[in-house]
Amino acid sequence: MQKKKIKVLPHEVICPDGMMIEANPNESILDACLRNGLKIEHACEKACACTTCHVIIKEGFNDLNEASDEEEDLLDKAWGLQSTSRLSCQAYPVSDLTVVEIPKYTINQVSELT
Repeated sequence: MQKKKIKVLPHEVICPDGMMIEANPNESILDACLRNGLKIEHACEKACACTTCHVIIKEGFNDLNEASDEEEDLLDKAWGLQSTSRLSCQAYPVSDLTVVEIPKYTINQVSELT
């Protein structure tokens, strides 16, 4: 299986210059980013229980695995929600290139509950 490219658009804190990375087969966008040193917040430890790893897919959205009902419900609570929003812990690239934007803010529902 061929590795998929993920282009992360510039984010003033996480990656000011943007970055092009590769995702291993069956690797989520979040795991690929973390493996490449991009420190995307993931308060629930990738359990699909918060929205801190929310990303906006700028290219390749229709080629991702389908979002679960649980993910869709959580996304409704995400800051800056767009029609192409996904939780990066749940989104697995399929197309040769997926372009991702990391929102400026996140809502940490895990820490807000404690």
